[in-house]
Amino acid sequence: MMLVLEEYFKNYPARRKVAEFLFLNGLSVKNGKIYLRNAEIPISELSRVIGVNRKIVYHTIEYIENTPALKFIFERLRPFADFSEVAPIMGWEVLEVELDKELYAPAISALLVLLSEHRIPIIEVLSKNLTYEEPVAYIVVDGSIPVEVFVRVKEIPGFKRLILHTPEKKKENLVCAYCEVRYCPKRVLMERMSISGSR
Repeated sequence: MMLVLEEYFKNYPARRKVAEFLFLNGLSVKNGKIYLRNAEIPISELSRVIGVNRKIVYHTIEYIENTPALKFIFERLRPFADFSEVAPIMGWEVLEVELDKELYAPAISALLVLLSEHRIPIIEVLSKNLTYEEPVAYIVVDGSIPVEVFVRVKEIPGFKRLILHTPEKKKENLVCAYCEVRYCPKRVLMERMSISGSR
């Protein structure tokens, strides 16, 4: 999609900024207006958030609606719920895994297979592989990820970094040596594994 925006907006950098914002937030363009599902978004507020004047937003809407390929795409955009921020509050865990762009497809597949093999109930998978940023997968699971799965994630080809978001108890409690996490209930188990493995 970013290649489409690059092609159609290469001569209009301000309009492209608006179009990218609409696309990344799932905001649709219909009948000269911008919508979040069926709720109309005020142009003045949108221009303030994006950092452009209202004329640019209006020109972007007009350009999209007069370009059949863009109109076809932007009429159909919808926002997607992202539970990753609220998951720890709900008692769920979130695996945030950075992946190598070149190995993205096999890495995300291997990650999902690993979770499936251990019968880990997945609530949500949110993953993006856009051209201008490193791919990241957010996988929300119901309950706690077993230690052996947690350790095996880093063995997946294409794995770069893992952050585990757990139900936080004490925000000042950091960090196991394996990942960046607040309050890691797996730290003691992992330390035991590393001690027993070194014998």
